[in-house]
Amino acid sequence: MATSDLNFSSPPQETSPSPQVKLPTMFRLGLFQMALGVMSILTLGVLNRVMISELGIPATIAAGTLALSQFVAPARVWFGQLSDSKTIFGLHRSGYVWVGTALFTFAAFLAVQVMWQLGDSIREAGGWFWSGETVFFTALLGLIFIFYGLALSASSTPFAALLVDISEEENRSRLVGTVWSMLMVGIVIGGVSGGILLSIIQQEGVIWSANVGSLLLSNEKVIQTPLETLQGGINRLFIVVPLVVFGLAFLATWGIEKKYSRYKSRSTVADREDSVTLGRAIRVLTASRQTGLFFSFLIMMTISLFMQEAVLEPYGGEVFDLPISQTTQLNAFWGLGTLIGVSSTGFLVVPRIGKQNTTRLGCLLVAGSFILIILSGLTQEAVVLKSAVFLFGLAAGLTTTGAISLMLDLTAAETAGTFIGAWGLAQALARAMATLAGGIVLDVGKALFTAPVFAYGLVFGLQALGMLGAIGLLNRVDVSEFRTTTNQAISTVMEGDLDG
Repeated sequence: MATSDLNFSSPPQETSPSPQVKLPTMFRLGLFQMALGVMSILTLGVLNRVMISELGIPATIAAGTLALSQFVAPARVWFGQLSDSKTIFGLHRSGYVWVGTALFTFAAFLAVQVMWQLGDSIREAGGWFWSGETVFFTALLGLIFIFYGLALSASSTPFAALLVDISEEENRSRLVGTVWSMLMVGIVIGGVSGGILLSIIQQEGVIWSANVGSLLLSNEKVIQTPLETLQGGINRLFIVVPLVVFGLAFLATWGIEKKYSRYKSRSTVADREDSVTLGRAIRVLTASRQTGLFFSFLIMMTISLFMQEAVLEPYGGEVFDLPISQTTQLNAFWGLGTLIGVSSTGFLVVPRIGKQNTTRLGCLLVAGSFILIILSGLTQEAVVLKSAVFLFGLAAGLTTTGAISLMLDLTAAETAGTFIGAWGLAQALARAMATLAGGIVLDVGKALFTAPVFAYGLVFGLQALGMLGAIGLLNRVDVSEFRTTTNQAISTVMEGDLDG
């Protein structure tokens, strides 16, 4: 039960300095981010593939319901402030992490059960001609993903606040970098292990098909796993993996807050990402011409980067005839490429060509990667697709690292927290819009083209064009003008907030 922990007296003074977080503890904390990476594979890497390719659910509905979990991102403002003032199990952060993780893993299992019902009702109704039952299950699935997003915010935002609480300015970047890298590790592990587990499910389907005498082999094409076998296997997957995720979240944070947290000894709370409201974020990001330009670049870059999230795995299934086990592993190729791109950019690329040129180069390479993904569909060779996805990961790592480095470089220290917080909130909403847009464009493509490769190519082609548009916006960002105008503009916004 949450208990109030408000204290209006002067904050207690630190009687003894809290110990510094060492590297092994940083990696232990990273287990939580690794768990989130694994869960992202289950939701965006498995559910969307099953909904679109196996169950025939329109991509707009599949991507739209998944995007609802991201559209509730503004709720993290409230959860961050709630964890500041109230405790769970006597802890400001860890209790929220545990409860939130338990809730979003349970929500993921519920979503799978409703997904099967939605697929059945759509098959019975026939395509877009929906029955009342279909509408009900669609709405129910959407509500579950809203709950999933809220629970995810309830755990991830206090976890981010915990990283601030247990660190000092001099070691915070190292802590955040280590923990964030573990997210990519989780995506790689989730892609590989998920692929292995789903491969076992597929083999069960092969055995089942052989027993009834309907095993068909043709040029090593994929064997269609019976839906009943697929349903049982994925249900088991969504029981085992969420339990593992909860265990990792508990292991990552157990005892950390009591030993390392400096929260109660600090007289002021930093202007963290979770303290920036949506309205305040919009005012900050449009405070001047240069902030507006850079904000527009970041939004276009984010949408162009993530439109493929809900369609890449179905692309592998419908165009390349890959089983779910192999399309899930596409995330491992992307995650590995991103991890290499992120870890090498700061050391090898930025020092040589600068932050703005690095970001520009990254956007150009991302656009080229999408062209390669389209061309891979014309070859229908899985190895070409996997290579293109790996290159896309490298380019994405280069782009995001360059963009974040540029953002940090463009604003002064006194306004950095506000600007970063505003960007974080805007980015979350942009990813939600990207996921939804990917599904809508795919359905439009299927209505326009009979060949699936062209329908999916429409999504990837728009992403490539969006990246070129992002470069155009980035070229208009003037670093010197940004620095001279942004601080005053943001200060004006902040003063307006204080005046009410």
